Amino acid sequence: MRYAILAYHADDAFETWSAEEDATLMKGLLEINDRLVAERHLGPAARLGPTKDARTLRGKNTDKADSIIVDGPFAETKEQLLGLYIVDYPSIDGAIEAARQLRRVNPTAVYEVRPIMLYVPGAELEGGGES
Repeated sequence: MRYAILAYHADDAFETWSAEEDATLMKGLLEINDRLVAERHLGPAARLGPTKDARTLRGKNTDKADSIIVDGPFAETKEQLLGLYIVDYPSIDGAIEAARQLRRVNPTAVYEVRPIMLYVPGAELEGGGES
C-alpha cells in the first residue's frame, strides 16, 4: 500500500534557519531517504517552496469570473505543508515508522501519514491502505 507522509512546520521557524542549519537538517533527512530508497519503500518526495510564494485558487466553479486567486495557502494553522514523501509498505505501521525516523532528524516538524488512493483515469480507484 502507498502512504503519503506530509511534513508540516511553522513558516517563521524554518525561514530563520541559517544555511548551515538547513544543510545539517537536509543531510539527516537525505540519509533516511537513501535508506528508504535502498529498502525499496520510498517513491517520489518533494520539498515545497516557501508558502509566501504559494497561490490558492478559490471559487464556486472554474470560470475565471468566479475564481479568486489569493497569495499564500492561508491555512487555518501556523504550520504549513513543507513537503511530502510517498512510501510503500504492507501496512500503515511501516509508514508510521518512516515518519518517526524523519521526525528524529527534524523534531520540530509535524508528520501526518495518510493512505493514498491512486487515481488513474479509466481505472478503478485503488484502496489506500488499512485503517
